[in-house]
Amino acid sequence: MKKILLPLLQAAITIFLLWWIFRKPQTRADMALALQTADYLWLLPGILSVGCACLLQTERWRLLLKVQDISLGWFRTLRIYFIGLFFNLFLLGATGGDVVKIFFAMRETASKKSAAFLSVLVDRMMGLLALVAITAVLCFLRFNELMAKPVLMGSLASIMGVMVGLVLAGFVVDRFNLAHKIPTWLPLHARIMEFASAFSIYARDGRTMALTFFLSIPAHLLNFLAFYFAARAFGAFSQPSGVLDIFSVLPIINTITALPISLSGVGLREQLFYELFHTLFGTSESIAVMISITGFMLTVFWGIVGGLVYLAYRPSGGLHLKEVEAEVEAVEDAIEKQA
Repeated sequence: MKKILLPLLQAAITIFLLWWIFRKPQTRADMALALQTADYLWLLPGILSVGCACLLQTERWRLLLKVQDISLGWFRTLRIYFIGLFFNLFLLGATGGDVVKIFFAMRETASKKSAAFLSVLVDRMMGLLALVAITAVLCFLRFNELMAKPVLMGSLASIMGVMVGLVLAGFVVDRFNLAHKIPTWLPLHARIMEFASAFSIYARDGRTMALTFFLSIPAHLLNFLAFYFAARAFGAFSQPSGVLDIFSVLPIINTITALPISLSGVGLREQLFYELFHTLFGTSESIAVMISITGFMLTVFWGIVGGLVYLAYRPSGGLHLKEVEAEVEAVEDAIEKQA
């Protein structure tokens, strides 16, 4: 029942937010004018920026697979990464790109299913830790301006605290062998056990962990840069400080939209762009929303590429998502029991 209610709730929130954003005739007219006068050549470096971020994220995952003696080859890893990106953008419900990526990785390494699962979990964790670090630095640089939105900043601090707390809890459980002492009723018990299992394997290779963390930083910045190019396409943020302005806001938006509130963050992202860009930089609602939509579409472009990769890659009979969920959940349960 939960698997049905969550996507329905997300869809309802997405529809409401989109209605709220586009409800004003003047806003729609301003957006249409912005589209007519935009300089679309700025989107080319934006597409390249997101593409380079994808390459760095693929290398990060390849390194994490290598720790567990899984060698898929760089291009095969890239292919599975793009398939995951496609499903992450277009698949509704609890099954996301990570689950599909785990499934295809397990197909390639049938004898190391748990290892494939943990590699994706740690890949996500390293990206998360890098995002937290970037957010902390950029919020410090723009502290006074960002405190104009105390409720938003308080929510962000809470979200980041929970994220980092989960990682630290997994580390403590592994370090002090507390796996069998953690009550199963504890919120997020399964996720803590998974992180504990991941630490028991990956903490031994500090060099790879450090390298994947530092690979994550330029990957995030390149994704942020895509939104800067989208802003330039609409004539915004042309001053030298424009890059730093964009970079100071994107970590906040990306952290909040990573939560399963709306479908792929659609609607929520646009509302956050307007709230922050209008308050901090005086950007009009229409331009802020167009920057958000266009920047997101640069990622969608590579998601479509991932869909084409999937069409060429998929096994005969296609991909049965219920079977994918069942197989990945079985591996997840096995990891939790072993922790």
